[in-house]
Amino acid sequence: MDDYPLLELFLTMLWFFFFVAWIWLLITLVADIFRSHDLSGWGKALWTLLIVILPVLGALIYLIARGEGMAERQVQDYERREQEFRSYVRDASSNGASTAEELTKLARLRDGGVITAEEFEAQKTKLLT
Repeated sequence: MDDYPLLELFLTMLWFFFFVAWIWLLITLVADIFRSHDLSGWGKALWTLLIVILPVLGALIYLIARGEGMAERQVQDYERREQEFRSYVRDASSNGASTAEELTKLARLRDGGVITAEEFEAQKTKLLT
């Protein structure tokens, strides 16, 4: 334990933290580049190339030039995903039929004697809640 003093351990942990933060920043920048709809394919390629070849300078230039729109693009992406998720859940839960159609089917089953009035009421309550 004397070969690696506490200060050296602290500095190593600090450098490791900075390394992980740096990798996270680069991944965030590249994700923002490809999320951006206002950049052409060539623009995306050039920004990515700049960040890969000159990482520190490229990241700083990107943050200065396009940093103000990063949060807006991220919020738009989250809102789009939320809307798609809600649409999927709505479609999956309704099985393509509306509540009125389901109640009509249940009434036919009750009138045909397939289900009892109690089962009809239970299913109706379940549909309406």
